[in-house]
This record gives sequence, C-alpha cells and structure tokens, in this order.
Amino acid sequence: QVQLVESGGGLVQPGGSLRLSCAASGNIFSINFMGWDRHAPCKNRELVGGISSSGSTNYADSVKVRCTISRDNAKNKVYLQMDSLNPEDTEVYYCNADGSSPYDGSGYRYFEVWGQGTLVTVSS
Repeated sequence: QVQLVESGGGLVQPGGSLRLSCAASGNIFSINFMGWDRHAPCKNRELVGGISSSGSTNYADSVKVRCTISRDNAKNKVYLQMDSLNPEDTEVYYCNADGSSPYDGSGYRYFEVWGQGTLVTVSS
C-alpha cells in the first residue's frame, strides 16, 4: 500500500509565497507522475500541475506563471512552490501520484493514490 502525506499548508497573506511538500511512502517500486490538484467548496476540483519521473512539468493556465513543481526522486517527494498568492488560491491542495508496487513476489501492480490534502488560506 502506498500513502501520500502533504505538508506546508497554512495561512499566508495576499502576495505571499508558500511551499507545499508531499512524501510518498509504502510499497513502492517506481513512481511515474506526481502532481497537485486543489479543491474548494462550491468550486470544481482543478488540476494545478504535475511532473513526470524525468522532470517534465505541466501546469494549469491559471497558475503556471506563479507555480513551480519539482520532485526529489530519491526521496519520493514532490513540491509545489506558489508565489503571488491571492485569496482565490484558498483551497485544499491534494498531492497525487501513480506508479508500480511489487506484487506477489514476482510482479508489479499499478497504483494511483491521493493524499488527504493540506489547506492553504490566503487572507490578510
């Protein structure tokens, strides 16, 4: 079983910055894609962006000039750096990842998991 745990959320003033972290642990053979999405009440869940195992990134148009996603493959961690935050960025941010886990002693099986989320509040 694979788990993701996010950290780094909290209260930040408008115009400020925040760095979220997400650590994957458990029965992991390899991780392909790691990413972030976000969700607020009465809003659709939105993909923020993600990063492949080779380091290729993609971002939602709404955040790509303000966000940077990076990862540490050796530590199975992904990071989301957010700058110039505004109140509309107040959401719960979820980490997600997919990859493969050792299975049954001789094979692998696919996993896709999400973390529990970390709340980011942008307010003065």
